Amino acid sequence: MNLNQVTIPSLDLEKATEFYKTLGLQLIVDALPRYVRFECPDGDSTLSIHLVETLPKDNGVSIYFEDDNLDALVTQLKSKGLVFISAPEDKRWLWREAHLLDPDGNTIILYHAGKNRKNPPWRIPK
Repeated sequence: MNLNQVTIPSLDLEKATEFYKTLGLQLIVDALPRYVRFECPDGDSTLSIHLVETLPKDNGVSIYFEDDNLDALVTQLKSKGLVFISAPEDKRWLWREAHLLDPDGNTIILYHAGKNRKNPPWRIPK
């Protein structure tokens, strides 16, 4: 089994579309104003966004995108006007992460974990 796509809600699909294009995703389905789908620049995963009247309450959505050159990516995205709520930093779970919010308040975590993404030292043996 492989994760194909994740779909998230948005109150303003046009604004969300521009945000994710700036982030580097490739728009592959444009059914504005109700639905869009993006392809990630690496791998086969896609991200869909659909128009809603209200956003989920409480924790919302967190989306992780991995990049081997995290610090350079963050610098590039800042130069395009994206605002980060945390700069790249090494986490105790052996990932390096930077956080920002999309226009609907969904948390976007850009990170680099390398081998620790699926094989941290505390992984349960098969």
